Amino acid sequence: MVEHGDIRVVHRGGIARYCRFLCERGIFCCCRFLLCGSGYEVKVFSTSTEECIHDLRAHTDLVTGVLLRPSNHLQAYSCSTDGTVRLWDYTDGILIKTYVIGYPIYSIYTSANHSGVLFVVTPTSDKRSEFQLVAVHLPQSGDQLVEAREFSAVLSDVSSNPAATSFGRGGEYIASAKGLQLEVYFFKKQKFFLKEDNKKGGKNTFTCLACHPKDDCIATGHEDGKIRLWRNFNHKKEYTYTTLHWHHSAVSSLCFTPEGTNLLSGGIESVLVQWRYNQESQRDFLPRLGAAITHIAVSPDGALFCTSHSDNKITIIRSSIQVSAVIQGLVKGDSVRTDLMVDPRSKALVLNGKPGHLQFYSLQRDKLLYNLDIVQQEYIHQSGLEQFEVVKAAFDAYGNWLATVEERKQKPTELELNLKLWAFDEQTQSFMLNTTISAPHEARITAMCFCHSTDSQTTVLVSVSKDGHFKAWQLAPATHTEGPSWSCDFVGAYHSLVPECCCFSADGSLLAVSFQEVVTVWSPASWELLTTLSQPPGAIRNLCFGQLTCSKYLLGTTDKNLLCCWNLLTCSLEWSTSMDVSLLLSDPFSENMAAFCCQAGCTDLFVFKPSEPRPLFSHKAVCLGKVTRAVFAPREKMLESCEETSQWLNHSQLYFVTQYMVNTQHNEATWHYSREALKNMGLCIRIFTDTFLVYKSVYRLRWLMS
Repeated sequence: MVEHGDIRVVHRGGIARYCRFLCERGIFCCCRFLLCGSGYEVKVFSTSTEECIHDLRAHTDLVTGVLLRPSNHLQAYSCSTDGTVRLWDYTDGILIKTYVIGYPIYSIYTSANHSGVLFVVTPTSDKRSEFQLVAVHLPQSGDQLVEAREFSAVLSDVSSNPAATSFGRGGEYIASAKGLQLEVYFFKKQKFFLKEDNKKGGKNTFTCLACHPKDDCIATGHEDGKIRLWRNFNHKKEYTYTTLHWHHSAVSSLCFTPEGTNLLSGGIESVLVQWRYNQESQRDFLPRLGAAITHIAVSPDGALFCTSHSDNKITIIRSSIQVSAVIQGLVKGDSVRTDLMVDPRSKALVLNGKPGHLQFYSLQRDKLLYNLDIVQQEYIHQSGLEQFEVVKAAFDAYGNWLATVEERKQKPTELELNLKLWAFDEQTQSFMLNTTISAPHEARITAMCFCHSTDSQTTVLVSVSKDGHFKAWQLAPATHTEGPSWSCDFVGAYHSLVPECCCFSADGSLLAVSFQEVVTVWSPASWELLTTLSQPPGAIRNLCFGQLTCSKYLLGTTDKNLLCCWNLLTCSLEWSTSMDVSLLLSDPFSENMAAFCCQAGCTDLFVFKPSEPRPLFSHKAVCLGKVTRAVFAPREKMLESCEETSQWLNHSQLYFVTQYMVNTQHNEATWHYSREALKNMGLCIRIFTDTFLVYKSVYRLRWLMS
């Protein structure tokens, strides 16, 4: 039996999920566990097995900080923009207490010298773009839900970046940096400022800091890649500093080891640097960590380090500077240039991953399966350098073949294109490069698709380009002397118009290609132009064939805000409706189609069948911003919903990404924006599916099962 419930958005995948934004600080609990914020929850990982042991779920908004309770290292605090601090027994995964602060919290700090007090960064009451450091005195109560009422202002106008504030010398003082100013607050009521000079075009802005655990020394990282060690700052006019320099770009994180013998630093270079304290000329390096380092943490005994990275990865490192384990979530690239795809073999979600790669991500296991290197060139971390990007990808019906397009624009008039065909290798259980076609078109490729007919004797790929042509690429079977290879079988055009999109019918007997305001229908068997569909006016933006019993319908959207449905048996317009559809797609496992419509800064979702334009399901403001990519993925096990509004979820799940899946830079302006924007925007992926889960970074819409 099925109990009807409201369909809503919840989170579903990603593991380490964008530690830079969702929780800057992963923390160790002895050497056995690692805690990190992950969307609306805290995840507890084993440092030895890399497995997630517990999901600590209670927050109703983004988790922004996690730290150990000084008086009991088997317990940890977490804070969130939901305005609460929660105390956990992380070994058993139990929520002990919730402290209601009442204001969004962007970072949290504690000290053994300040028992019963937490220090949190919250927005000022009058300006939400400015932040203050506040001491929160925790009430002594046996209740599980407690409202904190006693607050003390410590510092005003601080950074919301958790890496910009730190306790020093066991809690005797707290240091906080913002812009060109370093502020040191001694709890014996002595406070003063250290200002950096930014003359002659210098880039001395503070980016992060760390306080030595035993000495009066503050290490600060700067935008110009330098590290400064400040001393004698308890005397206003006699403070001194020394400068260390290895990083060529901004230092993103600093951390002292527990005894203060070493200082760790990291940045965009993907290199962990270990400096000997008071012997700074002696350094150790751990290079090639794969992505920019966004945060560094050290275990309480100093035996393990961990680095979080901009690609949504956590690396666990031994104190001997050797990698011990890697916890990889859904890889965060600069953007999603390819469509969202489902690998027919592994059922993994496939999209852009590391630069020049495609990632294969299992949402069922919540785990990255592997990255496939498409470009096969070393990526150089240098701003402004044009490098090859994977912009298109497509699978055939069986998952035997993968087609990719990579491009690089050296000059405004020069575009390098490569079309690559990859064959699945049974022995390695991965894709191997079979054919590379340089300059397959004279201009950018805008669409690409395989003929998905399972009955077809040949494998055909069609690519569409701004050069005014579409090309059909056909697979030549293997011979005794040569393996299978690809060649161009047909070049099509229509009245010198520019094509935009293409799609095959479910049985592979028809190919539809849009040429501005005209839809052309071709026979792949003979490459004969069968008919054209040119009403109503408007350039075509999306094309989709219906599936199963609705396969006779072809749907398209236009830039005149129209959704049109043609009947290919009569070659006439069946129906049309006025909708500003940003994305249209069909479910290959049912007759259902999904249309995302963007208006007033939000996106609405409509699910319908082409044979009956009345929506089966609609969801207003399913997300902020525009949905840019989406895909239906098959269920492992079919559901049996009897509710009409939920039946479209029986066979598949709907995944989508929004325009806000962007690579924002780590600075004061975007730090607050990223936190605010991510409250309702999918930084990663949102999914419609079937049961209530707590929030993670990949969203699922589920209906209740009894």
